[in-house]
Amino acid sequence: MSSVLYSLGRWAVRARRLVVAGCVVVLVLVGGAAGLLQQGLSNEVTIPGTESQEALDRLATTFPQVSGASAQVIVVAPEGESIEDEPMRSAITDGVEAIGDVSQVAAVTSPFDELMPASVSDDERATLLTIQLDGDQGSVTDATKDALGEEADALARALPDGAEAQLGGQLFSSELPEMTLTEGIGLLVALVVLVLTLGSLVGAGLPLLNALLSVGASMGLLFAATALGPINSTTPLLAVMLGLAVGIDYALFIVSRHREQLAKGLAVDESIARATGTAGSAVVFAGLTVMIALVGLGVAGIPFLTTMGVAAAVTVGITVLVSLTLLPALLGFAGERLRPKPSRRARRTAARTASAARAAATSSEATRPRALQPADGADTATTLPEQKPNRFFTGWIRAVTKIPALTVALVVVAMGALSYPALDLRLALPDAGVMAEDEPARVTYDLVSEHFGDGFNGPLIVTGSIVTSTDPVALMNEIGEEIDGMPGVADVPLSTPNETADTGIIQVIPEGGPTSAQTEDLVREIRAQHDHFLDEYGVDLSVTGFTAVGIDVSDQLGDALLPFALVVVGLSLILLTMVFRSIAVPIKATVGYLFSVGAAFGVVSLVFEHGVFAEALNVSRTGPVISFMPIVLMGILFGLAMDYQVFLVSRMREDYVHGGSAKHAITTGFQGSAKVVTAAAIIMIAVFVAFVPHGDMNLKPIALGLAVGVAVDAFIVRMIFVPAVLALLGEKAWYMPKWLDRLLPSFDVEGEGLARELSLRDWPEPGATDAVATGDLEVRGRSGLIVGPVSVRVPDGGTLLVRGDATAPVSAFLLAVAGRLKPSGGVAKTAGLVLPERASAVRHEVAVVDAAAEGGHPAEAVRRALRDKPRVLVVDATETVGDLTARAELAQAVAGAQHAGVAVLLGSTGSAATDLAPSGTPVLDVGPAARAERRSTELDHPANVTEQEVRA
Repeated sequence: MSSVLYSLGRWAVRARRLVVAGCVVVLVLVGGAAGLLQQGLSNEVTIPGTESQEALDRLATTFPQVSGASAQVIVVAPEGESIEDEPMRSAITDGVEAIGDVSQVAAVTSPFDELMPASVSDDERATLLTIQLDGDQGSVTDATKDALGEEADALARALPDGAEAQLGGQLFSSELPEMTLTEGIGLLVALVVLVLTLGSLVGAGLPLLNALLSVGASMGLLFAATALGPINSTTPLLAVMLGLAVGIDYALFIVSRHREQLAKGLAVDESIARATGTAGSAVVFAGLTVMIALVGLGVAGIPFLTTMGVAAAVTVGITVLVSLTLLPALLGFAGERLRPKPSRRARRTAARTASAARAAATSSEATRPRALQPADGADTATTLPEQKPNRFFTGWIRAVTKIPALTVALVVVAMGALSYPALDLRLALPDAGVMAEDEPARVTYDLVSEHFGDGFNGPLIVTGSIVTSTDPVALMNEIGEEIDGMPGVADVPLSTPNETADTGIIQVIPEGGPTSAQTEDLVREIRAQHDHFLDEYGVDLSVTGFTAVGIDVSDQLGDALLPFALVVVGLSLILLTMVFRSIAVPIKATVGYLFSVGAAFGVVSLVFEHGVFAEALNVSRTGPVISFMPIVLMGILFGLAMDYQVFLVSRMREDYVHGGSAKHAITTGFQGSAKVVTAAAIIMIAVFVAFVPHGDMNLKPIALGLAVGVAVDAFIVRMIFVPAVLALLGEKAWYMPKWLDRLLPSFDVEGEGLARELSLRDWPEPGATDAVATGDLEVRGRSGLIVGPVSVRVPDGGTLLVRGDATAPVSAFLLAVAGRLKPSGGVAKTAGLVLPERASAVRHEVAVVDAAAEGGHPAEAVRRALRDKPRVLVVDATETVGDLTARAELAQAVAGAQHAGVAVLLGSTGSAATDLAPSGTPVLDVGPAARAERRSTELDHPANVTEQEVRA
């Protein structure tokens, strides 16, 4: 991974004009597609397979008058007057008639119509006109909504002074969210943090530009995708919020690594390539974890949530792609402007060092050869003193790890206390009651609650087939009367069959509001009586309506939360075990993630359920939060938590693996990464918090939860809990069973493989073009050493005979240099590629033929392998070719490979296959006997080994 990204970064720098031009073209194409294809966003929520949705689908066929979207107009007479008074009566009658003429309106109730009566308050001061529309909420056009608004305004003007008419209801219970200037505050905070962290306006601007371009491309694709199906209106804002946060952070990690390398004197192009290969590997890992978690939202089985997760995952994927291609190109344009300038103190120190060096050189000039003196006017390199660790973070890590058991205990208690309010968290689909108090739909909602009761804002529909009934009207009245007597029912204003008398509906007004626990209990109680109504009346009843759909969505999301959590936690353990090669570190990291999730849920509950700081955060009404908040928050926070875990703890692991003690590695690793992690966390928190004050009520709890979750995860879990646990465990923190280490693939997020590859760039000598080169190569099996140490060089087009006294050593060596078997020690390069880091690329350059598997006639297999034009050909088990004709054909095929410039390695057990290669071809002996012979030779020349090795 790191090697591929290194090459990608180097290419992006060299082709930076092409990369930028390509990005501009892509943005133009995506923007054009969005403009031509976009069909608008939807606020409709459907959930296939639930009782409410299936009943609603049936009503669309049997009783379309009540299955479509609906709206309400509440008319309130002046204090002390009644809707029956003549000025009120005539205005309402005319208004009902005008509303009925609006396109897509199927029916309008009226308080003066006996067939379709509208609800009237007990004091006859208010009436609630119900508007039934053709089709579902997504099919109602903006023109119809505007026309309804105009007619409602006309009705209000026609009413006498002191009266009012307000339009609202289900159709207007949610609004399309919009970006405001408030969200821009998060970007300003991010800019300030970036300037302070990177010390450069150019460097600070690049992460912002990276994020904005990524979000722009993502939004274009998202709006173009509306041509394929409905997309919830919350989806773009969620994608924007997440894209801005990760876009800035991912770019920050790469840019900060680039500047670190520039400060050490690395050339610009090389530094960009290395930053892309090292920090870019961590970015890929972090982005993949976020994407997997977001796509995992499909576990809930709810289409709109799956679409939301996929859209957000695509945004993150585009952000990663832009960070690995466009950002290196932009860094190339920035050039030397990003190289940190030494401080005055550093310059004075460097000047004194250079002066002392010149003085020493002058005093010895007479005795120094002239050739070693620098030419006149030549630049002399200045080595800056190593930067001292940040005192603040040094003090932080010492305080955290001084008494680690106490630190861990304090964190556990604090996280438990912060998570406790989450037990009160309730979920529901938001209605007009959560809108701003001056919104027309919210005004209608409040007026309905005031004059009719909360339940009129969320009526239920109980429906069933009555095709076998002989008296459908009487049947519906009986069922309606029984439901009316249930606890929690405020009224049953309507119990009627449809025109064909095959389906009946009962409108039930609950005592509680649409999102109240009382209404949820009522829905469950009516459903619990299903068998009773079936036995008593022969009717298979179902509960549906906008309120019931919301309850079913919440229930299904709640049921999916545990499986999703298990998937996320399981994924966390596996991925982190792959990265950190440890048992304790992944478990500790996963526990920390659960702390962050619990704290986020707890704070959201405190604000939205209990009203703590609700007014300051512009929360218009306390109560349940959006149903998909927990599962979305868990998915996104999982990926972000893995970001900080990787960027912080991987530095600690790197220092530990390179020979430091476990305790010292905690300190050095923390000092090396804490500054960047702190800046990244502050930026993310600022972006998320900016969506809280004036954000959409669907997004507001998610944004607040993410801000709290990131703050807790970065500053408490990763920077306090994690170091304390590592200090408490000591060396045991990095223990991993050998069998598990062999079983799990490795994910090099710190670019250790790239560092090794760069260090071996000029091995075995500068400009070498060996097809195969090994230095003390060893291959170990479960029973011990199979091959090694072996040092050999095979030039391009050369031939090597590999011989051993057993089959295993020969095959092991050949498979190792062919990239099919992982070496356990030493150095190996095949086709100029370092093993095992570039094993996948080596496998494309090396063809392997097992003569034993070819029935003793491998020549044709060799010729087939050569069609792919490999650089190296390996033929194993040549001793199994016993037929003289077959050996002659094989020798001819090998000669053809050599003629084509392919290096050939021939393996055999016993004697070397000298008849298959030209005379004088070198022979390499591998296996136990060869090792014993080499060991004897070394002991005959003690100067080649250390005293300890001789004694051993």
